[in-house]
Amino acid sequence: MSLLALGTFAVGTDAFVVAGFLPQMASELRVSEAAAGYSMTVFALCYAVFSPVLATLTATVPRRRLLVAALVVLGLANVGTALAPSFALLLVSRALAAAGAAGFTPNAGVAASSLVSAERRGRALALVISGLTIATAIGVSLGNLASRVMGWRAALGLVAGLCLLAGAGLAALLPYLSGGVRLPLTTRLAVLRNRGVRIILPVTVLGMAAAYTAYAYAIPAFGAVGVSPEDTQWMLLLYGVGAIVGAQLSGRLTDRFGGTRVLVAGYSVMVCALAALGGLSLLAGTFPVAAGVLAVAWGASCWCQTPPQQYRLIAAAPGEAPLVISLNAAGIYVGIAVGTFVGGLAGTANATWMFFSGAVLAAMAAGCLATTGRWARREQD
Repeated sequence: MSLLALGTFAVGTDAFVVAGFLPQMASELRVSEAAAGYSMTVFALCYAVFSPVLATLTATVPRRRLLVAALVVLGLANVGTALAPSFALLLVSRALAAAGAAGFTPNAGVAASSLVSAERRGRALALVISGLTIATAIGVSLGNLASRVMGWRAALGLVAGLCLLAGAGLAALLPYLSGGVRLPLTTRLAVLRNRGVRIILPVTVLGMAAAYTAYAYAIPAFGAVGVSPEDTQWMLLLYGVGAIVGAQLSGRLTDRFGGTRVLVAGYSVMVCALAALGGLSLLAGTFPVAAGVLAVAWGASCWCQTPPQQYRLIAAAPGEAPLVISLNAAGIYVGIAVGTFVGGLAGTANATWMFFSGAVLAAMAAGCLATTGRWARREQD
């Protein structure tokens, strides 16, 4: 199980590391910071498109072979990003990286579910997701530090090496898990006819959109509350600590109380944290301590979402767990694409917009969640 978490750590570091060196990358490629941030939007949109397509094309491939191949593609794509001479070619390499990530993350969740008993499924999913959360805590902060010491291209080279290292570990140590049954894409998407699945997925999109309106532009966002670019790595670290706590705690609480109650609490905290950060940005002062506390709460509320959402989807369609996990992963990245797009609309100089628009999206996620109460009772929340 820890090997799968290592793989998601590599994927998460790749997906989010750009936030740690956005200004340097934008300057060298001669684009605005908002435009550079849209590289995360491209990655996220491509992931959302590739996820169900790759799930169909690779359905019968043994899981170990598929997971290793996905990490190799991801590693090579990062080499391409590190060497990209122009922003256009960088976007192409990010699309290729999205293909590798889309081949890995949903299948890591499926593998985790297959390796444990049903009553431990929430904790297993949380452990795998912890690789992504640890990436936000360590990977992005280290990427920020490495980019300042060696440059952002060298930092991406390190990410490529991490992906290949994780792939080698899985190739050597992951138990054999057979592939599934090949199903047409239309058959896979037919699970959306299930009303429970159809009304749960929008919560994933809105919740992740709320989480990423400001995170993708972390350096200017924290700068608006008095945190220097050099100290942003500490804010990212605090955010990541909160993310780890939120993901692990939510897995255990989901097993005990069900997914809906965990999500209600998480979205409430997210609204408060983002609104408070937006309020601080309006004061135009220096608030590093308050920003650090709010960063922990923000991270915890953002990363408490995935285990309960996966739990709710599996409960709604227990016979189609691989399909709904794949669709949820696609929903996560649609949400990231929406969030990074919305966050950049007013430009990176307007952190107040980033924080308050995120708070509004989190409130919308809570409202969407409220409409699923009847289905939540079927989960025995």
